[in-house]
Amino acid sequence: MAKVLFINPLIREEDDPRHVPYGEALLAAIAMRDGHQIQVYDANAWRAPDEIVSQILRADRWDVIALGGITTAYRSIKHVVGMARALAPQAMIVAGGGFLTAMARDIMRLLPQIDVGVVGEAFGSFPEILRRVDAGNRDWGAVPGLAWRDPAGRIMVNPEAPLLMELDTLPYPAWELFPLDIYFKNSEFLYSEEGMSAKRRLDVNASYGCSLICRFCFHLGIAGDLQIVEQDGERDVSFTYKRNIRYHSPRYVIDLVKYARDRFGADFISFLDENLMTMHQSSGKTWLTEIARLWIAEGLQPQCIREGVPHDPERCRGIHFGGTSHATLVSPDILAALKQAGCAHLLYGYESFSPRVMKTIGKGATPATNERSLRWTLESGIRPIPNQMFGFPDDDFDSIRDNIDAWERLGLQVKPFFATPYPGTEWYYTYKARILQQYGGDLEKFLLDLGDATKVTAVISKKFNAVELYGLRELMVNRDRDRIAQYEAEWNRLHGHEQPAPAPARQGAA
Repeated sequence: MAKVLFINPLIREEDDPRHVPYGEALLAAIAMRDGHQIQVYDANAWRAPDEIVSQILRADRWDVIALGGITTAYRSIKHVVGMARALAPQAMIVAGGGFLTAMARDIMRLLPQIDVGVVGEAFGSFPEILRRVDAGNRDWGAVPGLAWRDPAGRIMVNPEAPLLMELDTLPYPAWELFPLDIYFKNSEFLYSEEGMSAKRRLDVNASYGCSLICRFCFHLGIAGDLQIVEQDGERDVSFTYKRNIRYHSPRYVIDLVKYARDRFGADFISFLDENLMTMHQSSGKTWLTEIARLWIAEGLQPQCIREGVPHDPERCRGIHFGGTSHATLVSPDILAALKQAGCAHLLYGYESFSPRVMKTIGKGATPATNERSLRWTLESGIRPIPNQMFGFPDDDFDSIRDNIDAWERLGLQVKPFFATPYPGTEWYYTYKARILQQYGGDLEKFLLDLGDATKVTAVISKKFNAVELYGLRELMVNRDRDRIAQYEAEWNRLHGHEQPAPAPARQGAA
């Protein structure tokens, strides 16, 4: 059987390691189930120097070195595959995840050390790779969902792989292969009191995909929103509005959470799902309701909820949880059920409170539904976490004022992320030429610059440049209406626009 070394690359150097890589833990569990010999080196958790990585790569005669991740891990992945090719030349290097799926042909060109790329979902294609390694079969053209090189070095991309529809056939993630002590040390979530007091948090993916078409959101790969097209005789990944969503049964979810509690002592579960409410809606509004019912029936309900007392982290037994929601799909009934089960917080992608901008981003929400869901969530006793962005293509001075008005009206303290055209989003494909122009035509320079949207990378705003985005966001955060109005007048003068009547400055909250 194959000797496989999984490497989890460095995700965000500026932040502590907080999340066990769920997809990699699942693939490791599948490979172990098939009898392969598995080792994991978690570069994101250990953050060791290159000398240690070199020792790991030389530690055995690996048949396969497998790694992957999101696009923001590209710098680390590039470094690791370079070391792996030099120090373990006999190993086949396999890469996958969002960073490759979003631009399979480009990544195979930029990283020639990769032998095989897994495009999209790997639940079927990665085990097939290992079977062929065992058999000495390198006929990759027969395996859907792969990118590879033919004997002449040409990059080949196969048709997309079929999705695994029976998700409950998946084994539980091989959490035990990862340094959980490091992740547990960083368990605290600053989203809620219960999250802040977590000591042994683990993440769970209960569903895959999302039915919405948000133009700034990654919609490729494991979500199933993947299309391979052929142009000029070459296949590559293409953006599509196709939306495939799948979810584990409530029974599987509850049994997995109980396993996390019984084996690893988990005291908080963070759901990684793109949007829990879209799955609930798709199920006829039964999925989350049944999960909440079973959470209580199976003894997972936190003690503080059961007894109706304030949360005391030293005394409370049971498991709190948090996840994602959507302004137009949430309701008081499901919020009440989730709260009773132990939900501590829900993340909402509110993005903007400008009616005009919200019509352009594909979210399907309005400022009114945003405000309504915020109120309902607070009334239920769950902490709503509002996510905001600035620098959308159609942001303008009026949308800046709309956002400030809403923040003051709702009592929100916000520092928006910058709208970023990550590969795999509709806006990446729409603005790719403009993105490349900003980086001198160098795609890799853009990939190396990408981070967690707290800084400006490629600007997609039709009106503001990078300097203006930084300055205007700072003025927004400080509610500095006067300087925003002054700069609007200056902007119009510099661009030869007729000066509109300035909006009256407001003092204090509404």
